[in-house]
Amino acid sequence: MSFKSERFISIAFLLLFLPGCSFSFLNHFTGGKNKTGASFPENSYFYFTESQILKNRGNVNKAVEYMESAVALDPESVFLKGELVNLYLQRKENDKALALVEEVLRKDPENIGALILFGRIKHSLRKVDDARKAYEKIIAESPKQQNIYLLLGSLYVEEGEFDKAVSVFEKLVKNFPDYYLGYFYLGKINAQKGNSAEAEKNYRKAVELKPNLDESRYELINLYKVSGEKDKIILILNEMLKKNPENIRAALELGYFYKKNNMPQDGEKILRNLGARSLSEFDVVVNVIQFYLDQKRYNDTLLILEDMLKGAPASSDLNHIAGLSFFALKNEDMALSHFLKVKSDSRFYSDAAVHVSLIYQSKGKLKEAIIFIRDVIEREPDNPEFLFYLGLFHEELEEYENAEKALLKAVEIDQDDSRLYFRLGVVYDKWGKKEKTLEQMKTVIRIDPKNANALNYLGYTYAEMGENLEEAEKLIMEALKYKPDDGYITDSLGWVYFKKGLYDKAVEVLKKAASLIPEDPVILEHLGDAYMKMKDSKNALEAYSRSLRYKKEDQNLIKTKIREITGEGR
Repeated sequence: MSFKSERFISIAFLLLFLPGCSFSFLNHFTGGKNKTGASFPENSYFYFTESQILKNRGNVNKAVEYMESAVALDPESVFLKGELVNLYLQRKENDKALALVEEVLRKDPENIGALILFGRIKHSLRKVDDARKAYEKIIAESPKQQNIYLLLGSLYVEEGEFDKAVSVFEKLVKNFPDYYLGYFYLGKINAQKGNSAEAEKNYRKAVELKPNLDESRYELINLYKVSGEKDKIILILNEMLKKNPENIRAALELGYFYKKNNMPQDGEKILRNLGARSLSEFDVVVNVIQFYLDQKRYNDTLLILEDMLKGAPASSDLNHIAGLSFFALKNEDMALSHFLKVKSDSRFYSDAAVHVSLIYQSKGKLKEAIIFIRDVIEREPDNPEFLFYLGLFHEELEEYENAEKALLKAVEIDQDDSRLYFRLGVVYDKWGKKEKTLEQMKTVIRIDPKNANALNYLGYTYAEMGENLEEAEKLIMEALKYKPDDGYITDSLGWVYFKKGLYDKAVEVLKKAASLIPEDPVILEHLGDAYMKMKDSKNALEAYSRSLRYKKEDQNLIKTKIREITGEGR
C-alpha cells in the first residue's frame, strides 16, 4: 500500500477519534467557561451528571438520553452541546453530531471548538473540501492548534497535493519547533516526493527530538535501502542494539539484512541468539509474526528462521511459524515436518494439529488424517475443533454414522457454534435424511440469523423437496441480502422459481447465476432445464453441452437430456 493511502489516512483518523483528542478542544468550545457547569439550571446539571456517570460505566446509549435532556433544559449551553456531540460521535451518529455543531456555528461562526468538531466530522464523512476549509480557518484564527496541522496536512496528502502538505507541516514545526511528529511527517512527504536529502534531514531531526523512539530510524533505513547505502543501514541498526541490546526488531532486521547481503556468518550469530531467546521471550516470536509472517513475507520468514532454529531446533513456536510459511508457499511436505514438531503443551498445538490433518486430507490420506486427529482428541477430548475435522474426514469417506457421532459430541461441548450444526446438516443431507438436514439448518439460523449459507441451504432443500416454496423464496432472498453476488445462492433462487413454474423468471435468474459461476455444471443444467420448459431447445442444448463439459461424474442424465434434443442415439 502506498504512503499516500496508508500512513496519512491512519494518522488523520487516529486524531479524529482518539479519546484524548476529542475534547482537548473543549475549553474553546465553551468559550473558556468553568467545565463544572456551575451556572447550569438545577435539573440540567442533574441530567449532565447522570450522563457522565453512565458514560463512565460504558452505557453510552443511556448517557445520550440524559445529555439530550440536559440540553433541552439548557438550550443555550454550548458546553452541554459539546458533550452531546462527543457522545453522538462515540455512537457513530455523525449526522446528529454535525447538525448540533452547525447549530452552534450559526450562532457563533468563530467558535474554534465548534469549527474543530465540524472539521473532524466532515473529515470522518470524507467531505474533504468542507473539512479542509474548516481546518484552514482554524489555523488562520488560532495557529496554536497543533493537531489541526496534522489533520490538514493529511488531507493534502490524500489529495496528492504534496507541496501544500509540506507547507502545512513546515508551519507546524515553525510554531512548534520541538514537535517530533511534524518532522517525522515532513520526512515521509519528502521521501514520497523523492527528495531524499530533505527527508533524511527531517528524520534525523525527529530522532534528535525523540531519541527513545525508533520509528524515524526505521524510516531512515528504508531511505537508505532505496539509495543502496548499506553501511548506513548497518550503522543505525548497530547503534540501536548498542543503546538497547534487547531490541528484538532491530536484531531481526540486522540479522535479516546480513543474510540478504551475503554476510551469512554475521546474520547467523544474531539470529541463532534470537532463536535461543525465543524459548523464554515470546516477544521474539511476536516480532517475527508481526514483521514478516503477517506481511506475507514467507520466504523472508524462512530465511531468518533457518538460523533461529539452529539456536532452538525443538522450539514449538518457531516450528509452527516455519510450518505456516511452508504451508502458504504450498510446500506441504516441509510444512508437515515442522508442524509435527509442535509439542502438545504449545500455545500453537491446536492450530498445528489442524494443519497436519488438513495436509493429510489434501494428499488424499484421509485414513491417516483420521488416525492422527483421533490421537489428538485423546489428548484434548473437550476440543470441538478436532471433533469438527474428524467429522469432516468421515463425511468425505461417506462414513456418515461416524461423522454424525463426532459432530454430535462436538455439539455437546459447544452448543453455540453454528458451524457444527451446519456441518451436521450437510452430513444428514448426503445421508439422505432430509428432515434432519432441515432441523440442523433451522438451528444454525436460530443461532446466527444472518448466516447466508444456512438460509440458502434450507431454502434450496425445500425447493429440491418441492415443499414450502414460498418460505424457500423468502429464505433465499434473505441470504442474498448478505451475499448479493453469490452465484450458488442466485442459482437457488432460480431453482425455486423453476419449481414454482415461473420459468421466465427462472431463466432470467439462472442466467445471472451462470454468469457469476460460468463453469458450474449444476447451475448450467438448471439453466438448460428452465430453457426446455420455455421450449427454447437451442439455448437448452447450449447450456446442457456446457454442463457436460464441466461435469466430471454421473454424466448419464445430462447426456440423456442432450439426446432428447438432438435425437441422436434413438
